[in-house]
Amino acid sequence: MARYDHLPVYKVSYELLILIFQITKDFSREYKYTIGQELKKEATLMITNIYRANSRIDKKELIQKAGENIEVIRLYFRLLKDLEQIGVKKLILANERIESISKQLGAWARAFS
Repeated sequence: MARYDHLPVYKVSYELLILIFQITKDFSREYKYTIGQELKKEATLMITNIYRANSRIDKKELIQKAGENIEVIRLYFRLLKDLEQIGVKKLILANERIESISKQLGAWARAFS
């Protein structure tokens, strides 16, 4: 079984997942069980796709799926900011991780094209 926890993209993705769990607990009830749950689900799918991509020879499709996951996560964070569920500081923390993941996934995808 391939190691995945040493990958920089996995480490940042895991940090983002933890941040999402910390942030969503403070949402109002209406958003905690809608957007909050979807955000957690999307982040979990992303980190799972990263793990699976690392374990396979043909990585391209799973890297693309992880890239789609991170873009959906970016969309949810923008929506949460507009709905006033998160402040600028939390948005910046999340966006730093989102950008890092996005760049790393892009580089990873190019390496296996």
